[in-house]
Amino acid sequence: MSAGSEIRTTPLHQMHINAGAKMVPFAGYEMPVSYPLGIKKEHTQTREKAGLFDVSHMGQIKITGAEAMSALESLVPVDIIDLPVMKSRYALFTNSNGGVSDDLMVTNLGDNCLFLVVNAACKDSDLEHLNQSIGLSCKVELCQNLALLALQGPKAVEVLGEIAPSVTDMTFMTAKHLTIKDIDCFVTRSGYTGEDGFEISMPSSDAEKFAALILSSDEVEWVGLGARDSLRLEAGLSLYGHELDDNHSPVESSLNWALSKVRRTGGQREGGYLGDNIVLSHLSDGPKARIVGILPEGKMPVRDGALIENEDGVQVGEVTSGGFGPTLNKPIAIARLKIKYTMNQSKLFALVRGKRIAVEVVNLPFVKHNYYRG
Repeated sequence: MSAGSEIRTTPLHQMHINAGAKMVPFAGYEMPVSYPLGIKKEHTQTREKAGLFDVSHMGQIKITGAEAMSALESLVPVDIIDLPVMKSRYALFTNSNGGVSDDLMVTNLGDNCLFLVVNAACKDSDLEHLNQSIGLSCKVELCQNLALLALQGPKAVEVLGEIAPSVTDMTFMTAKHLTIKDIDCFVTRSGYTGEDGFEISMPSSDAEKFAALILSSDEVEWVGLGARDSLRLEAGLSLYGHELDDNHSPVESSLNWALSKVRRTGGQREGGYLGDNIVLSHLSDGPKARIVGILPEGKMPVRDGALIENEDGVQVGEVTSGGFGPTLNKPIAIARLKIKYTMNQSKLFALVRGKRIAVEVVNLPFVKHNYYRG
């Protein structure tokens, strides 16, 4: 957003105000960071029952045209050409340095049409990137009049299944077009909390009606940005601007799993995207650093940007995301460390306000994923 631009609101803004939400500026929007329930209880609500998140600030983009699949594949290191109809896939826009300019979800709608959900802070630059790169061969459209809600937690399928029974047949990363109480919805079984759940796109004009319908269940409460971040942190999920940025490849961000086999060295469609030589070299030779989980000793949280040192006071990494994990009831963090220090038991320390706090390297996620795979 340019300087002086008015802050935007989502179609559910008034509902958040009515619910007593604490509103904050976020990615050019006024968004709810928490509700009267409080961040810790909202977090627990999502882990134990179901939380409803307004994610309408995210960018929803359609790409259509005979070459849509191959065109998008030229911008990401994942398999789009063979993505089955009504299946979703996690993808990454790379730059010429092999870094990540955004991460996104891609769903094949069929009939040469792809549906993308991109990060709110990046949607304008993503749209420009898509138009400049593939706009001559495909139609690229930012869907301005859509809202997006995420229903997350072990009770999510029960709650949504009450009004849309066919969602119970869906598995993780699948999609359906459904009419729910006369509302046209596009539903994916996905989310970014580590829990089972759904993301539901609908016309902005129907958003309040749909949200009220979901909130009428005793199992559901509104959840804001605060708990959204602690949930994804516990789940060890990367966040753009933290674990992902323009200066580090997907391999340096421990996202090897997201790089499709057919796009790797020797694969059927090896490379062919921006920075492919760097990403492929990191896959074959190994990166100099990667993302890991760390557990700080004691109760003091280790926040983003904290430096990590070895016993001799030499800097070996930096915290990319950090805070308190309500499920574990202790501080947790994600850091990018030099490879040597991710593979041994060296004593490491985070620098917090001039103090050295001992940290332990652990595998991610901190809390196991509960996605429904059938």
